[in-house]
Amino acid sequence: MGEHLEDHTVGPGLPLEGVRYELKPCRTAEGASVPDLFTAWIVLDNPSKLNAYTTPMLKSLLLALGRASHARDVVAVVLTGAGDRSFCTGGDAAHYAEAYAGRPQEFARYLRLFSDVITALLHCDKPVLNRVNGLRIAGGQEFGLACDVSVASDLAEFGQAGPRHGSAPVMGATDFLPLYVGQEWATVACTTAEPWTAYEALRLRLVAEAVPVTRVDGAFVPNPLVITDRWLDAQGRMCHGRRKEGADLEAAKALRARGVVDLAPLDAAVERWVTRWLHTFPGCLTKTLEALRRHKLDLWHRHREGDRLWMAQNMVTEAAAGFRAFAQGTRERRTVDFVELRRRLARGEPFDQRLVDAVQPPRA
Repeated sequence: MGEHLEDHTVGPGLPLEGVRYELKPCRTAEGASVPDLFTAWIVLDNPSKLNAYTTPMLKSLLLALGRASHARDVVAVVLTGAGDRSFCTGGDAAHYAEAYAGRPQEFARYLRLFSDVITALLHCDKPVLNRVNGLRIAGGQEFGLACDVSVASDLAEFGQAGPRHGSAPVMGATDFLPLYVGQEWATVACTTAEPWTAYEALRLRLVAEAVPVTRVDGAFVPNPLVITDRWLDAQGRMCHGRRKEGADLEAAKALRARGVVDLAPLDAAVERWVTRWLHTFPGCLTKTLEALRRHKLDLWHRHREGDRLWMAQNMVTEAAAGFRAFAQGTRERRTVDFVELRRRLARGEPFDQRLVDAVQPPRA
């Protein structure tokens, strides 16, 4: 139009580290590419560590989210991870153990960046869709909970790290998860740190869709390792979404081994969501999102500073033990000896380096 428009982006053009920012054309319901309108894909790009984030990656996420929020030609944002194994497994535990264990002031600064990413997701002027291409664990779960809609590969798993790894899921999960699944199931997830399958997440309304991505002999089949029928076992437990066991599991593994992972159906589902948002008034859509996010924002702003500072102080005790165990333990065991820890604390032993050393698992 020839008019000068100001650029309101913070750090326009700055390079991103560990995060990819990609523009993909929007599509009509008929599949035609729309000129000059895009979806901004923000991709966590650390697949060798299951897309765990580092300090530079958090900085890059902030820049990428700001870039997408201010872009006039961006209709929606897709937050996802590289590869087909993981969306995000939270912070890099080895990085935590090396840079922040025993340094609460430094960890508080790091958590400021994490807190700012959650806030940026909740303040984005565009709808944010979490494309869950694999594991969504710990801080990755909290990123996903801050998004507006989640669409998952049916191979994905969802969960917290929390009390099993020396932390508490208080930077998002304890605020947001009860809004999705209710207090009871949020308590189960946050206190046990036991993961849910994508079909359990769908049953509990944590995600909008769970999309089969396993292709066997040219056809897509639901995750073979998971029970997708609705029935009760002998104890009256709902089995829909649970992992198979025994002989059923062995047969399922054989079927899974014959297949290949193909995320094309997941990408098609993402495109359908963006197309639905494309056919709305942009200002009305932004206002609707702002109003819907108030429930999350009210809880987030009420608790985030106290939770951030508690997590920082916890780096002197339980987090120092838990993150070291995860970073240095074996594949079979990456947690401390909880029974021995509790016995020593019950005897009144101080939570010092000797105690931390005493409860560590065997080294990898």
